[in-house]
Amino acid sequence: MAPVPKHILNGFRVLDLTHVLAGPTASRLMAEMGAEVIKVEFPPLGDISRALPCIKNGRSSYYVQQNRGKHSVCIDLKSPDGKAVLTDLIRQCDVLVENFAPGVIGRLGFGWEQVHAINPRIVMCSISALGQAGELASLPGFDYIAQAYSGVMGMIGDPDGAPSFPMVSLGDVSTGAHAAAAIGFALLHRERGGEAQYLDISLLDCYTHYHELNIALYSMTDGAVEPTRCGSQHFAVCPLGLFKGRDGYVCIIALQPQWPALCRAIGRPDLIEDPRFATNEARVAHKEALIDLLQDWLTAQPSDDAALAALQAERVPCAPVLRISQLANHPHMRGRGTIRTVSDAKLGDVLMPGMPLRFSGFVHNPPLDALHLGASNEQVLREVLGYAPERIAALTEQGVLFANPDT
Repeated sequence: MAPVPKHILNGFRVLDLTHVLAGPTASRLMAEMGAEVIKVEFPPLGDISRALPCIKNGRSSYYVQQNRGKHSVCIDLKSPDGKAVLTDLIRQCDVLVENFAPGVIGRLGFGWEQVHAINPRIVMCSISALGQAGELASLPGFDYIAQAYSGVMGMIGDPDGAPSFPMVSLGDVSTGAHAAAAIGFALLHRERGGEAQYLDISLLDCYTHYHELNIALYSMTDGAVEPTRCGSQHFAVCPLGLFKGRDGYVCIIALQPQWPALCRAIGRPDLIEDPRFATNEARVAHKEALIDLLQDWLTAQPSDDAALAALQAERVPCAPVLRISQLANHPHMRGRGTIRTVSDAKLGDVLMPGMPLRFSGFVHNPPLDALHLGASNEQVLREVLGYAPERIAALTEQGVLFANPDT
């Protein structure tokens, strides 16, 4: 494995007991910021995302995207010797992050009280769908389960149709980012002399946090207004929505400061002072008429590019609704590193999302590798724990340590 690149979290060591997406996102962000991340997996299959599509030459691109830059140690935690190895690793780490179902880590013997006793300086983060405590905590959950409970799913879709969900993992990925932020702040607190912290980060809490006005609006109107899904147009701001262009869909937003610019862009400066549209409240009241005006203008344009150019010339916020193929090949995304090329020994060159965090003094998108299951067994036990070669060999022979170079 290549050396950890020079970055902002150099010197911090993370013990990663996570799988699939929310937890691996948190530890992957820390790895990309220079932390040494030791991912502990369990035999014989390791992280179940190693079997998720797309797979080429036995390697999962899903796994590679979330686990580049991490050591892979595979330990049988059901054995006393495996628990002893994990205990030794806890002593040598600054952070432990896990995303088992609530209660599982405790039944393994590594709940917060036990971990804190082993290493009083360690920050421990538990990531779950619905939280570590409360009447829903014991229920099984994934991203869309938390999205449904949070009310976010109920805000997506056509007003007269069924709720829908986005085909991206908003909850898992953003909860991983929330967790990484909380871990960083907990480490800052510790480095300033404070006590180590236990962090309970849930998808439900993060999703509910996304309601920028819905809950307060319901509360302040004593329930008279209950926000709900409104299809392709916002219920409280106009114009703010999606419009059908000649080539695809276009998103247009004009708050009060942008309203005159929008009128100029579409060649209708007379609408600036039109009492039907002079304020946002008036525009919402006459939404259908305004949407029809904008739709007619878009339909009359020779292309979506021409429409966008006219809007952008007046600084009206707008964008094409890109398909994945357009996103992957967009010159801004590729040039900025928002979409990056990852070179993997088994996958070859593959496009993946770039690191979303940028720091002025460090390289963006450093080259990092994803390792096969158990690839770091010997290195970590020798270099981090100081185990003798004979002891490592014995643990391997006993099946406490496991590796699979085909993953």
